[in-house]
This record gives sequence, C-alpha cells and structure tokens, in this order.
Amino acid sequence: MLIVVKKNYDEMTKEAARVISEIVREKPSCTLGLATGSTPLGVYKELIRMYKEEGLDFSKVTTFNLDEYIGLAPSHQQSYHYFMHDNLFKHINLDERFIHIPSSMVDVSDINRIHKYCDWYEEQTRKAGGMDLQLLGIGVNGHIGFNEPGSSLGARTRIKTLTQKTREDNARFFNNDIDQVPKYAITMGVGTILESRIVLLLASGKQKAEAIKMTAEGPITAMVPASIVQMHRKAILIVDEEAGSLLDMQYEQFVTDLE
Repeated sequence: MLIVVKKNYDEMTKEAARVISEIVREKPSCTLGLATGSTPLGVYKELIRMYKEEGLDFSKVTTFNLDEYIGLAPSHQQSYHYFMHDNLFKHINLDERFIHIPSSMVDVSDINRIHKYCDWYEEQTRKAGGMDLQLLGIGVNGHIGFNEPGSSLGARTRIKTLTQKTREDNARFFNNDIDQVPKYAITMGVGTILESRIVLLLASGKQKAEAIKMTAEGPITAMVPASIVQMHRKAILIVDEEAGSLLDMQYEQFVTDLE
C-alpha cells in the first residue's frame, strides 16, 4: 500500500488527477470507477483542465459510478447523476454510451427487482473488463461508497439503508435538513471495489484523520470498511497533512514501508 501525504487539498487532488491521467494515457479504453462528494471535486476540476489544456482524451473511457441515492430523480441537484454531469461529464469528451451510474428510481418495495438490478449493474462492470482504477473518498466513520460500518467485506453491489450518522453528514447538501436526505442508496460492495486493479483513496481535513489512521494502521475490520484496502495488491492513499496528522509512521512523498 502506497501512502502519499501532500501539503493541502489542492496538491492532493492534483496528485490524484495525475495518477488517473496516466492510466487514461496508457490505456485509452480504460474503465474508471468514480465517486461523488466534496473530496473528488478538485480531482475532476484538474482532469477537466488536462482535457482542455493538455488534450487528455476521454473518448474511449468507460465509467462506473460507485453509488447513487434511491428516490432522487436524475435531474435533482443532489443526485449523483446530476453531480457527475455537472462537475465532470459535460466538460470532457466522454461518450455518454460509456457512462454508467446506478439507477436512482428503483422501487424499494420490490426487493426482487432491486436484487436483479444490482446483479445487472455488477454484470456490466464485468463485461467492461472490471475497473482499472476505483476512486474513493472516505467517511468520518471509515465507510467507502455507502458501505457503512458493519458491512460485509465481501459484499457486492446492493441496496443499503443509510446510517443516521451518514445522513447527518450529508444533510449539509440538503439545506441542513436531514428529512430531505434519502434513507436508501445503491452502492458497489467492498468485494466489488477490491476487484479494481488500482484503488485510489483520498481524504482531506482533520475530520478525516481518525478514519485514515484506522484505515492505514488499524486492524482490518468490517467496522472500518476502508481498512480492507490494506489487503489490496495496489492501493494508493493520497491525503493532505491534516487528514494524515494522526498517522504514527512518517510518510514521505512516494515512499512507504507498508508495501
């Protein structure tokens, strides 16, 4: 596992974008797993800059988003469909035929249909050859995607009931009104994430410091789903100094003794 500590958020996101851009250049038809939230915004801005100023070509890239709320129309400003198009897709030359985001409009009352849909989404990732890189953020409780503490570390794409803590954390995107935050989401499972050839996990800010410490230096446990990246053959953690402030070991740029 490679741990990279950068000075601040801007440097962290530029380094993450560099990693992604290298994959796109080396394999133009690569498959990228993408994430939403405030953490990857800087990454997407840098990738847009690379497309406009450096000719980074996304025309053959396939993308799969990690998760999506259930119950929000794709046009809703807090849906992940809207987020991805507004913050990345509409600004680059990505072919819409190659974009995959879990449906937000599945019927939660029909569990059989949900299971079939989740199986179908999982199958699409396999047909695309699997993820060359999966981009991840991390919750303050160590969740990745919507795999909350206690989630099976072998789980596949499925519906999840969101914890009170996650809904409280996300309420800031819904006018600080938790009642507007959906109660359910579709998410790739930890087992699905681990099949990615590269896992790229980002974290910024002091509020993520404890989660990063548990992820990088704590025991592997379902109570900290992100800790499973310790087992991945090619996991890269890029954090800013605040997020890495509780790490016991001293990490230098591009150097780690955890390999």
